Amino acid sequence: MGPAIGVASLRASHPEKPPSQPCGTWIGRLHPSAALYGAERALPPLPPCVHYAGSERYIRKALSLQREMGPIFDIACDCEDGAPVGEERAHARAMAALIAGNDNAFGRVGARIHDVTHHAWRSELDILVRGAGARLAFLTLPKAESVVDVERFLHAVREEALRAGVHRTIPVSVMMETPGAVHDAWAIAALPGVASLDFGTLDFVSAHHGAVPAAAMQSPGQFDHPLVRRAKCEVAAAALAHAVVPAHGVTLALEDPDIVYADAMRARNEFGFLRMWSIHPAQIEPIVRAFRPDAVEVETSAAVLAAAQAADWAPIRHDGKLYDRASYRYCWDVLQQAHAAGAAIPAAASAFFSPTEPAH
Repeated sequence: MGPAIGVASLRASHPEKPPSQPCGTWIGRLHPSAALYGAERALPPLPPCVHYAGSERYIRKALSLQREMGPIFDIACDCEDGAPVGEERAHARAMAALIAGNDNAFGRVGARIHDVTHHAWRSELDILVRGAGARLAFLTLPKAESVVDVERFLHAVREEALRAGVHRTIPVSVMMETPGAVHDAWAIAALPGVASLDFGTLDFVSAHHGAVPAAAMQSPGQFDHPLVRRAKCEVAAAALAHAVVPAHGVTLALEDPDIVYADAMRARNEFGFLRMWSIHPAQIEPIVRAFRPDAVEVETSAAVLAAAQAADWAPIRHDGKLYDRASYRYCWDVLQQAHAAGAAIPAAASAFFSPTEPAH
């Protein structure tokens, strides 16, 4: 088990809004988010786990767990697999009520709707945006076949937001689960409004007409089969090149935390994924633990950034090593990932995440 998570501190630094780049200046000196990024887009610091559930019962259970653990994982209300056939609109209304309700303590609940070829997708989108647009953490688009599908979806999200009087950009997660989507990964990642590319192993394997064996749907095949490896590398590379979060799909081991942890570690360390899906509450903790940076690296990153800020972000020497702007960005990424995963932030850098910092 990893170190205990400080829920009280997470509550203080995670108000009811999606996580954004920590902002402002600190005691007259530039904050890392201001000093290290000019016109370049910074990676959104999303929680390392997103938990999918389709029924009101299981979503309420996840909301309770989130209040207990803190906002170290997102919740996705699943309208695609959760809605009974013919009852898509009623299901979407129930999901919107949960997202807009008081049990959503941190504003970290989103929704997955049907794909753009399904008859109900636009109705679901309208219901969710009108009913919960101010608090939707994200919307997930499944089964995109190309960049054209994603552009259509993004346009519809903006259109529905305007109609509903929602004056904010609702982030979009795109499921990369077809060969066409993987082919267009770089174009999809470049689209404004896309926050994450989520690789879906099961649908991707099934789309290969039996050429990829069923063993590639679970470990170790999902990490070792050449076609699946190539697709995961392509999705992660495209996402990271455009400051979009690459998210790994599900592991089929529902209640074996050791397998879940091992799969999450491979996704992170071998492929560069920074987020992973959960489909059972027992999967959440091992996923978060696997994506939490090493404690020693967190300590070093905090010390380096504190010294760099004191030097007005000029190159410094720390522990006999040279650190410069590239090193500072890496250290800042480490601290943001640690914070998103509920790890304790060393005192030297704790003010970087203070909710009282002025905006820049």
